[in-house]
Amino acid sequence: MLDIKFIVSNPDLVKSKLKYRNCSVNIDEVVELYEARKKIVFEVDNLRAKEKQLSKEIGQLKSKNQDASKHLEEIANISKEIENKEKVLEDIEKKLNSMLLLIPNLPMDDVPEGEDEKSNEVISYWGEPRKFDFEPLPHWEIGVRLGIMDFDAASRVAGSGFIVMKGMGAKLERAIINFFLDYNTSKSGYTEMWIPFLIKGESLQATGQLPKFKQDLYKIEDEDLFLNPTAEVPLVNIFRDQIFEEDSLPIYITGYAPSFRKEAGAYGKDTRGILRQHQFNKVELIKITKPEDSEKEHLKMVEDASNLLKALNLPHRIVKLSSGDMGFSASKCYDIEVYLPSYKTYREISSVSNCLDFQARRGNIRFRRKATKKLEYVHTLNGSGLAVGRTVIAILENYQQKDGSVIIPEVLRPYTGFDIIKPS
Repeated sequence: MLDIKFIVSNPDLVKSKLKYRNCSVNIDEVVELYEARKKIVFEVDNLRAKEKQLSKEIGQLKSKNQDASKHLEEIANISKEIENKEKVLEDIEKKLNSMLLLIPNLPMDDVPEGEDEKSNEVISYWGEPRKFDFEPLPHWEIGVRLGIMDFDAASRVAGSGFIVMKGMGAKLERAIINFFLDYNTSKSGYTEMWIPFLIKGESLQATGQLPKFKQDLYKIEDEDLFLNPTAEVPLVNIFRDQIFEEDSLPIYITGYAPSFRKEAGAYGKDTRGILRQHQFNKVELIKITKPEDSEKEHLKMVEDASNLLKALNLPHRIVKLSSGDMGFSASKCYDIEVYLPSYKTYREISSVSNCLDFQARRGNIRFRRKATKKLEYVHTLNGSGLAVGRTVIAILENYQQKDGSVIIPEVLRPYTGFDIIKPS
């Protein structure tokens, strides 16, 4: 959530920053509501002060056995006026808050301007895409030929957008999760968290999924619980309504969670294979930092996620997203894209975002300055470390062999217990 005082003081700047952010909220109306609220609060305060003065005068009159009926009548009228104004104030605050919850984060000054991915900026490349001496297959064909993916069984169980991983494929998926968690904790300094997979509505509001993306969420009937859409939500909300001492920051945490999304806005995209699923596994990276440290920690988090792909020897690139391509809560975002031979291009495997104090304001996450004892909002950062299903895709496609087998990356072999998957 943006600071309302910043919006009111800088409406033109806010509007210009939201140019490509798909914001449906009228900023001028937000300012008008704020000013109307301010005016009514002022009027109510004056009425209460008058009410207090009259009460004092009534006490004086009664102590002298004098008639206080006019004062009592005036207090009754003032009380009714306060009641009416507070009802109006409640309606204004409700409308203002609902509008503020729908305003996306403002992009930082160095974020490329643009409507979509066409304006993204490639920052760097790592590794060379493999040159095959045969025609490489897409992962959905590789998986079926190896007997490790069963799309038909998944369809019988749950419909389209799901996958059943079998045998060595199931073990590969589990091995990747364990490798990521071990690397994040032992090499990159994160603390592992085991988290709930069901999330309350207020938690989703804190990180920005509600109310904007309600259509993408799976809700539990008759309960204020939703299936987890991304591990970012439960991990960030561990710290909701908390106050930290300055010396305790930064905090690094990582966790695994199955994620569930309806993908309502992605109809018709990537329908083949497992690139886009309703259920998928992900290991997440979260940082809680002081404001002055978040930019440095953001770049370090990108490096942390990239190191996982380097360990797997998978070619990838880092891309700075344009203002129109970033997520709702992000102020700056780098995508890490892994090379997929079947697509003959790079596809996202991690989005690493600096949300500044946007989520902290929504979730009331603060820290106390050591020198001044002043409370300030923390900055929150999140990134996939990494998307597990897309890592499976990258391994199957980049490590496939002419005979139909797939070599297992060396760092994964202690987790899988095998170094190759051969056609059955």
